[in-house]
Amino acid sequence: MSSSILLFFVLAYFALLLVVAYFTSKKSNNESFFIGNRNSNWMLVAFGMIGTSLSGVTFVSVPGTVGASGFQYFQVVIGYFLGYLVVAYVLLPLYYKLQLTSIYSYLQNRIGMTSYKTGAFFFIISRTLGATARLYLVVNILQLFILNNMGIPFWLTTFVILLLILLYTFEGGVKTIVYTDTLQTTFMLLGLVVCIIAIMSKMDSGFFASLNEMK
Repeated sequence: MSSSILLFFVLAYFALLLVVAYFTSKKSNNESFFIGNRNSNWMLVAFGMIGTSLSGVTFVSVPGTVGASGFQYFQVVIGYFLGYLVVAYVLLPLYYKLQLTSIYSYLQNRIGMTSYKTGAFFFIISRTLGATARLYLVVNILQLFILNNMGIPFWLTTFVILLLILLYTFEGGVKTIVYTDTLQTTFMLLGLVVCIIAIMSKMDSGFFASLNEMK
């Protein structure tokens, strides 16, 4: 597949995100921006959480990790499962009962402002570092496989992608992110299916034959 076609798919995806952000941000206010008016569809939220748990790093690094360490990575999957149960049955009921926006508001009410600021500070630092590493990897892959062939510099790629992310995020806040995360999960899973089909095609092997080769 040519670089131009791949770039078209990337731009079309961001265009779709901006369209979704435009329609979901209509009549938005502070409550819809920060907490989605507390009435987001639970099925969309649950499905979108799959996409937030995954990223480009997942597809690039996890297969190699599993190949090298076997089922050790399965501990991470179990941790996600248990963590989601705690969020669903402990934290979310608490948030709704106390009308909270985040866990840090709860820390402020129970322990004090110092706890609130400390927890928020470490969260911002950890998310910034993690998001930066993931974004760097994804942009670097785009650069190597698509944009280098077109003579587009790395800094311009990074700037444009950051600008697009800021646009669709700040347009509608959480209300928008619920839908964009659903789109992200959908396309990531579709991409996984396409990759599996492409690999099997290159190997000239069917689905069941590939499973037998894995054994």
